[in-house]
Amino acid sequence: MDALDALWHLLNFGYPALALGLLSATFAKLVWRRELAGARWGRLARDAVIACAAVLVAGLVVSGHDGRMSTYGAMVAACALTLWWRGFGPGRR
Repeated sequence: MDALDALWHLLNFGYPALALGLLSATFAKLVWRRELAGARWGRLARDAVIACAAVLVAGLVVSGHDGRMSTYGAMVAACALTLWWRGFGPGRR
């Protein structure tokens, strides 16, 4: 594997976390427009992406493989919990 292949592999590893975090924050702001008026989209998206990336790395460490369905399920749950925490829960500032 050369450097370009390694770069593509790393980018493809992180893409699900990035896509889920950005799309979830966008849809949350659209669906709950009034309730999330005080929450900034960038902050919601940043925290969701960080939570999703942490779950992806944890899934890789625990299972030894990337792309497991259990990891993706945990990533969806972590993203939802993070968006709730930042948008509606005690983490709202």
